[in-house]
Amino acid sequence: MSLVIRMARAGTKKRPFYHIVVADSRSPRDGRFIERLGHFNPLLPKEKTERLKLDLEKAKAWIAKGAQPSDRVMRFLDAAGVMQRPKRNNPEKAVPRKERKAKEEAAKAAAAATPAAAAAPAA
Repeated sequence: MSLVIRMARAGTKKRPFYHIVVADSRSPRDGRFIERLGHFNPLLPKEKTERLKLDLEKAKAWIAKGAQPSDRVMRFLDAAGVMQRPKRNNPEKAVPRKERKAKEEAAKAAAAATPAAAAAPAA
């Protein structure tokens, strides 16, 4: 059974509130869970302490048992100093979509032209 520490959505429509839970990875997002570790309210300002409440001791214990935190929960744990979140780098994401498409088309055109150019001198 693979365990995951993730957020389960609660609250009403357009007013999100999340419970941070330990669950089986096969269970639905808002479904059955093993233990609730805290909550997160994204509607509160970032400087409010009530925005995030997380029991770090329980989180450490579950991580020691093999639970894998989701990306967002990993951010919370990194901010608290419990885990180190690995750096991510996706330089393609910074390039506007039109430029990426033009670059791909140019690469395809160059690939199509290369075999034709190689075949022309041989004939």
